[in-house]
Amino acid sequence: MTSRKHKTERPDKRAILLKTEEEIALMRRAGQVVALTLDRLEEASVPGVTTKELDRIGETIIRSLGAIPSFYKLYGYPANICTSINDEVVHGIPGDRVLQPGDIVSFDVGATVDGMIADAATTVGVGQISRDAADLLSVTSEALAIGIAQARPGNRVADISAAVQRHVEAHGYSVVRKLVGHGVGRSMHEPPHIPNFLDGSRADSPELAPGMTLAIEPMVNQGQWQVIQRRDGWTYRTKDRSLSAHFEHTIVITDQACETLTIRQSPGKTGKPERTDSQRGRPLSAPVGG
Repeated sequence: MTSRKHKTERPDKRAILLKTEEEIALMRRAGQVVALTLDRLEEASVPGVTTKELDRIGETIIRSLGAIPSFYKLYGYPANICTSINDEVVHGIPGDRVLQPGDIVSFDVGATVDGMIADAATTVGVGQISRDAADLLSVTSEALAIGIAQARPGNRVADISAAVQRHVEAHGYSVVRKLVGHGVGRSMHEPPHIPNFLDGSRADSPELAPGMTLAIEPMVNQGQWQVIQRRDGWTYRTKDRSLSAHFEHTIVITDQACETLTIRQSPGKTGKPERTDSQRGRPLSAPVGG
């Protein structure tokens, strides 16, 4: 779930919370719950299903795996997952809307395990989608992988932001500026803010260090970057009604690089997941999920 951008907090000077190994292990478990839930939601995204039914599926999976839906009642949010369709950017509330062939739908899912949170999102097509929509999804997913590749000790948040922005704009799309990624773990929204665009000087941007846990989440519009909020107080959509895509992973900065906590691991795998190939966004030896 995205964080709003507050200009009064630029740069974000609040303390960044480093996580212990025990906390990271809990976030790793939560991340696998999120990854499995997103896989199941993608499988269920067929023409004729309502977003309320998808919310029920999401809740059932999260709770069956011993976790709690992190979004439910967060700041008053009324559902378990977010479902944002076509020109909706983020925070779409599940309801009676029926998915139609050719739609794209973004799922944003959070899971809490023993007080520790993981957060991830993906955008999928419903049936056959247009080439334009498929290209938007591909570029946004690539932007996430490219941003994650910059998440290593000694780099700064601005390195992530600049990499995402360069890739997106090179393909003629725009990054949303009102909503940003964020720290995550003990709370859903922790410092620092992680914009998908270069915001201020690199020197003023927080330096990345081992133990930081971040939710990196490009939100990319086919048209202009401006968004507006619906009357429900939650859903953001593109101002020009162009399509929007949203991909997100929770990562932890390690001693040399980063580990992506919300990538699906092979069935039966135990222990710490392998290092991620940041250009593909998948475990190096596991072709499952993602």
